[in-house]
Amino acid sequence: MKILIAEDDVDISESYKDALESRKHEVILAKNGEECLKRYNEEMKHTKSQRSKKNHNYTPFDAVILDYKMPKKDGLQVAKEILELKPDQRIIFASAYLEEALEDSIKQLKRVVELMQKPFGVEALVDTLEDKEIYSGLKTLMVGLKEIEDLNPTKNQLKKLFEALKEIQKHRTY
Repeated sequence: MKILIAEDDVDISESYKDALESRKHEVILAKNGEECLKRYNEEMKHTKSQRSKKNHNYTPFDAVILDYKMPKKDGLQVAKEILELKPDQRIIFASAYLEEALEDSIKQLKRVVELMQKPFGVEALVDTLEDKEIYSGLKTLMVGLKEIEDLNPTKNQLKKLFEALKEIQKHRTY
């Protein structure tokens, strides 16, 4: 897997990178939102010649992990820009503010994204990234999102989505 991580705490991002690289994943780090977008766009240009014209769902990374609160551009702003370029890109928010991140993803991104509550262990990160069922389960949740009127969820709807996310992620990260 090829993974882009945007995290402003260098020690945390290095621990993520070490754990993922020990499992043979390729990791690119960014220390803020602007750098993350720069790395994302560089990777898109770099791999443009390598991808098939028939593969419209191609994404330059298997996953992009975004710190929800970081300098220059926060995770939500970065996710919005990435998803405008590549709507199928797998996005994971790492945050201590899970309910806020979930509500903002619905209202501003018009989707549910994966969430990992900080602090979490590197084992939980590796397991989440390598578990193919999580991302497919998230797509199922997206279908149910259409029932939320004007993408302005009630507290009860948010609670149900939050619980569904916990189930999909097998309670690994919150």
